[in-house]
Amino acid sequence: METKIFSASLDEAAERIKKGGLVAVPTETVYGLAGNGLDEEAVKQIYEVKGRPQIKPLSLMVHGPEDMDRYCEDVPAGARLLARRFWPGPLTIVLKAKDFIPSIVLAGGDTVGLRCPDHPMTLALLEKAGVPFAAPSANPSGEESPKTAEKVRQYFDGRIDGIIDGGECGIGRESTIISMAQKPYKILRQGALAEKEIASALAEGLTVLGITGGTGCGKTTALRVLEELGALIIDCDAVYHELLLSDGEMLSEIKTAFPGVVNDGVLDRKALGAVVFSDEKALLALNRITHKYVGREVDRLLENWAMAGGKLAAIDAIELFGGNLAQRCKATFAVLADREKRIGRIMARDGITRDYAELRVDAQKPDSYFEEKCDYILKNNSTEEEFREKCRSKFLEVID
Repeated sequence: METKIFSASLDEAAERIKKGGLVAVPTETVYGLAGNGLDEEAVKQIYEVKGRPQIKPLSLMVHGPEDMDRYCEDVPAGARLLARRFWPGPLTIVLKAKDFIPSIVLAGGDTVGLRCPDHPMTLALLEKAGVPFAAPSANPSGEESPKTAEKVRQYFDGRIDGIIDGGECGIGRESTIISMAQKPYKILRQGALAEKEIASALAEGLTVLGITGGTGCGKTTALRVLEELGALIIDCDAVYHELLLSDGEMLSEIKTAFPGVVNDGVLDRKALGAVVFSDEKALLALNRITHKYVGREVDRLLENWAMAGGKLAAIDAIELFGGNLAQRCKATFAVLADREKRIGRIMARDGITRDYAELRVDAQKPDSYFEEKCDYILKNNSTEEEFREKCRSKFLEVID
């Protein structure tokens, strides 16, 4: 067999693939050994030429996100998001395969990886051929993955139909593989695209609601409703206190900014309070530190939730607008209640005197602050059941 080098016209290469031949193709990572992924005999040739065990499944190269529904079942919204963000590019997304995908491609399983290569010649070839390519790296199993057409020729001259000479591949690492066929999503192979980038992109696809308001207003009830709707609840006050115990970097910054408030790695909260609550500039300086680290942890929690297949999350924060937390939210909700209602609830909940309850309420931001900042206001002056229904109705309206 003569292995032909294609560098201009791709029509002959497309015809060879449609007739069951093998053609090596360039991508942004390494060269791939491509055959018609719907032709069982062509796929068998790929395994034979590479010396690849047939227990290892093959991915399919596709032209773009529109091919997901053509070859896969039950495609989650997160997979479409990743395809829009990173395709063409070094990301393979594993999904449940449709029944007509040859079993040999799946190695006896029921899932298939889809990959859209970032190389104009290979994308053009996919369009001309009109079929997906089964295309593992174009090297004998165990050998170095090739970055040039010449290296492919050295491996397979006389054993494959042709090679598309698209120049040297720029990255030289295989694509990252993520399985999204079930939850939680899982990185199967770390390649050219970092897991952090994938998780961050998925997190941007979450519906995140911000919940704020003063003590005694009923935020806990609103958050319970969201939890029942399947939301991850992120309590920023709890996050902050956890970071005081676990994040040495944050504690070090506080120690540097406020000498004497951290001793033997433990924050003296009374000493810190004595400084910041009597000095507005000091309080702003503390907030700059804490908002940075709390925001970073919120991002980590959202990314983990997105990788777990979550769709909805809520950020509970008094200082929702103090840092950048509100910018992470699709919508922000203020839970408000009349002053007398709040005082009565705090007294009953915490077993404190009326005078102390009044001090706590009056020390917090006025309703006008939340009314000005938030997208929605949830007034809680009725029964708990009535308020729950109000929350549920408004949340579903925004989520939908």
